[in-house]
Amino acid sequence: MWKVPLFDVDFGREEKDAVAGVLDSGWLTMGRLTAEFEREFAEFTGSRHAIAVCNGTAALHLAHKALGFGRGDEVICPSLTFVAGANAVLYCGARPVFADIVSQEDLTISPDEIEAKITDNTRGIQVMHYGGYPCDMEKIVEIARRHRLSIVEDCAHAPNAELNGVKCGNWGDVGCFSFFSNKNFTTGEGGMVVTNDDELAAKIRLMRSHGMTTLTLDRHNGHAFSYDVIEEGYNYRIDEMRVALGLAQLKKLEMYNHRRRELADAYVDQLGDIDEITIPFVNHVGRSVCHIFPILAKDSGTRDSLMEHLKSRGIQSSIHYPPIHLFSQYKKCYPAGTVRLAVTENVASREVTLPLFPAMSREDIVYVCDAIKDFVGIGCRL
Repeated sequence: MWKVPLFDVDFGREEKDAVAGVLDSGWLTMGRLTAEFEREFAEFTGSRHAIAVCNGTAALHLAHKALGFGRGDEVICPSLTFVAGANAVLYCGARPVFADIVSQEDLTISPDEIEAKITDNTRGIQVMHYGGYPCDMEKIVEIARRHRLSIVEDCAHAPNAELNGVKCGNWGDVGCFSFFSNKNFTTGEGGMVVTNDDELAAKIRLMRSHGMTTLTLDRHNGHAFSYDVIEEGYNYRIDEMRVALGLAQLKKLEMYNHRRRELADAYVDQLGDIDEITIPFVNHVGRSVCHIFPILAKDSGTRDSLMEHLKSRGIQSSIHYPPIHLFSQYKKCYPAGTVRLAVTENVASREVTLPLFPAMSREDIVYVCDAIKDFVGIGCRL
């Protein structure tokens, strides 16, 4: 259907052989490869601990649960993100408190907004490195320390992104990654929790598998015959097929990220002079991994027309994101008018996500940009 899709996966012989090897082994549940994946991911991110889980939402839930968030607590978080972030707060019985983003040039959560939303009930801050661009973590960490708050980093867009030499996931107490099919590297479903806190890591590992003191692999290897359950836990285990994909994909991640940066630069070069379009993050500080390429139309009506125009040219686009606080379910939780996020709402009504994936060609970029230039009526320029 699409001449240029929004994203595409890149699986080669390495991934196929890796999954076939798991099937041949006969061990499909969390086992030896999972431990290897965790070691490699911890080394890759510079984290002390990495705990593989079934998806990014599970990673967020375990992070909030391990930090002890519960009924009566508040966690400050962005609304311009995927709903999993706020849902994970609700899973623990705590309350998401939505903060606005910085500006139309920087779509990450605003440190000033975080500070303004702190109350006696605030226990934590959840940030999301939108599009693979790091939040202003130095300011956010300073706020958290001053108010004795925990930080959860949603790094779903940001594997190997860094700010001032510190990789995303290591600024806060816990970092959470997603390996969903549209991410910078994928296992289909899957996720990872990273932390430098030994106690938190032990608790997250325990909760990942029902709060059990031993795992199936331990008993298979003769290290135990039974188990105790010492913590409220969940079935958030990952399987070895996905882990095999992850090990193969992780080896390609830096190549993928480098290509994404090249493509993002090509977009900026082609679209940067168009007055009708705003390109966020052009002067952003930090090393991005360019998970998505967002642009802003001049208003919501223009945005919708532009997306229809792109569709007519066989170009898939998307919106990142409809604000969480405007979803029907969340409107039930917050009386009308109590959540006012002017910048978030304005940006969300104008945002268009353009195709971006490593296998895109320069010709694909030109085709997309020419379609946009045609829409705004300035003609084509190579």
